[in-house]
Amino acid sequence: MQAIPAIDILDGQCVRLTKGDYSNKKVYHEDPSAVALKWQSEGAALIHVVDLDGAREGRPVNTDAIAKILKTVSVPVEVGGGIRSFESAARLLDSGVRRVVLGTGAVAKPEMVRRLVDRFGPNRVVIGIDAKAGRVATAGWTAIQSTDAIELALAMKAMGITDVIYTDIDRDGTMSGPNLEFTRALARRSGLNVIASGGVASLSDLLAIKALEKDGVTGVIIGKALYEQAFSLNDAIEALA
Repeated sequence: MQAIPAIDILDGQCVRLTKGDYSNKKVYHEDPSAVALKWQSEGAALIHVVDLDGAREGRPVNTDAIAKILKTVSVPVEVGGGIRSFESAARLLDSGVRRVVLGTGAVAKPEMVRRLVDRFGPNRVVIGIDAKAGRVATAGWTAIQSTDAIELALAMKAMGITDVIYTDIDRDGTMSGPNLEFTRALARRSGLNVIASGGVASLSDLLAIKALEKDGVTGVIIGKALYEQAFSLNDAIEALA
């Protein structure tokens, strides 16, 4: 099971939000590429990058910062946020991004998902399922849809997707513990590889997620807990090994 450090970019800086609230942010570093290099040096096998400006505006915004990350590190990087068209996804994949994370774009344009899977393969496209009380949120988490998270997962599976990232919005950035019950349900009912995200606060939380490996949970994205130094990335990697 992978421990995946997160880098959220807003106004070109590395930040963390609480429950996706853009007005409730904390800046941790002015240079996201320096943070990426730190995570690489501590053993990251994959880095999760989110363009928060892009998620809100509906188009990639922090492209320069992402390009600098790609030049700085040698480990794979996945990118999400504002990828709403086949062309913007393809540009990122052609630029060296290992895989794109589609959220709003997947909900609005499921046919785009199939095109990307057909062109690049299922290992280059992952769906970000961000949910509040089981309902999918889009547009940088500013709009709650009627779509059920598990229904979306099954629809994306039909498009050829094999991997999803599930984020519980009410837990994200709160360090209040992950939503283990829904994470397990999503993995079991969809049959997809699920990466857990949101609420991790301790190594005990990671061990609880590790126990879901048999259900189909393959990794966990860790954000605020690393930035607040609740534990080190190396400790997280060892806990999940």
